[in-house]
Amino acid sequence: MAAMDEQYNPRNVEQNARTFWEENKTFEVKEEPGKPKYYCLSMFPYPSGKLHMGHVRNYTIGDVISRYQRMQGKNVMQPMGWDAFGLPAENAAIANKTAPAKWTHSNIDYMKNQLKQLGFGYDWNRELATCKPDYYRWEQWFFARLYEKGLVYKKMSTVNWDPVDQTVLANEQVVDGRGWRSGALVEQKKIPQWFIRITDYAEELLNDLDQLEDWPEQVKTMQRNWIGKSVGTELTFPLKDGDDGLTVYTTRPDTLMGVSYMAVAAEHPLAKAAAERHRDVAEFVDECRNSKVAEAELATMEKKGIDTGFKAIHPLTQEEIPVWIANFVLTDYGTGA
Repeated sequence: MAAMDEQYNPRNVEQNARTFWEENKTFEVKEEPGKPKYYCLSMFPYPSGKLHMGHVRNYTIGDVISRYQRMQGKNVMQPMGWDAFGLPAENAAIANKTAPAKWTHSNIDYMKNQLKQLGFGYDWNRELATCKPDYYRWEQWFFARLYEKGLVYKKMSTVNWDPVDQTVLANEQVVDGRGWRSGALVEQKKIPQWFIRITDYAEELLNDLDQLEDWPEQVKTMQRNWIGKSVGTELTFPLKDGDDGLTVYTTRPDTLMGVSYMAVAAEHPLAKAAAERHRDVAEFVDECRNSKVAEAELATMEKKGIDTGFKAIHPLTQEEIPVWIANFVLTDYGTGA
């Protein structure tokens, strides 16, 4: 029996282990009929250039699970790939004066070597990168099928726009009204976007949550809230001195007799018309455009509004009702009014 070294020399020990795994194809997966299978996939990293400790933590957890299942006698597949599409690659390429593909592939090579040095048990034969045509051709194929079935459609929608990065930001990427990377003041901008008609499946998704017996109750509740089924009705109020009516969506049509004012989103056509007439309204609309639209923010922010000068007519009492612009009305929910 060889004597164990008093000092642990990672350079020698780990390199020997990696060489052994590579030569013996230790982590390559082949079909083994009769052997229980286990698939362990950690979320693909974005090839930003270098791993950080968040990567190390995340992929160590996945690797520990894979090794444990392998020790249980299972045929374990743990692949790795790269989430390698998107605007950050273009922005980085512009900043580094290089082509996005060249920048992305050099980052993949560097980070792949880092993952190998960490000794993770990946089957590198199954590596993929989402920026390669042999991968994204299937996304395009899938989109084309959805389009043929009428399950995708295009419409104008409001987004968080970072004027410096020239990119759309998720609500979580807006910190105190500024872009998380550039620090620029974020604008609310309307652009054409593709949407998938997942609402066609809302009822089915909601009902089938009850069949997930092993899911924690709080996770099922989160899913129900995310699906966000809302039952209500649309009511149209005629506009004084206007041909069009103002249609609102409400979950409480029974409160119709208590209406004291109407409120529209800053992007609503009535808000735009009022902004053209009054400077203070235009300033308020601009302020709304630069505020966040995350649910958590809306719940805690100060509620503000301004009178448009337009009047709606109550459909039952014929009373005149003022129409306001309010910062708590979302253009993408219901009718934006």
